Amino acid sequence: MDMKKSLLLIPLLVIACKKESKMPETPAQDSVATMEQMSKPSADSMASQKKDSMVNNSPVTKEVLSKGVMRSEKDGQITRTVDAAQLPFTFGEEFTKDNQGLVLKITNFNKPEVKAKISTNEKDFNIRFNQIKLANGDTDGPFGKDISYTISKKGEISLIIGKSNMASGTTKGKFTVSVE
Repeated sequence: MDMKKSLLLIPLLVIACKKESKMPETPAQDSVATMEQMSKPSADSMASQKKDSMVNNSPVTKEVLSKGVMRSEKDGQITRTVDAAQLPFTFGEEFTKDNQGLVLKITNFNKPEVKAKISTNEKDFNIRFNQIKLANGDTDGPFGKDISYTISKKGEISLIIGKSNMASGTTKGKFTVSVE
């Protein structure tokens, strides 16, 4: 039995002995000089700081950045919810299907007026503020790509964004919404 165990260990020992450690050779220096070199950023590390980190390029992070934290989607209807304490804010969104819509719910709104703007680089993009839903349940609209509306009652308001049925153009593309 002992002979069989030793025969099994011989290949492992041979492989382990053949592995060489790749330790970088450094000239003898005192510890102070070594610490100074470690604390100074190299040109490579400075260049990598300018680029996005691996974390920012991960698929999970990209999904969170594109979808946002308070975002849900059901049957082509995108809903985003944000607290008015975060005003002013801007976020990006994308319609990838025909007839998509976006409902931006702003909770705890207590300002006398809401101002919002839709911006896009897409050519001939058919998008606008279709309606505003007020805290008392009333709705008003349609509007264009800019809205400035007097708010009489504090509470949750909703800005409804979608295509204009009275206009033509593409209904797919990227856009940003700025609210103050």
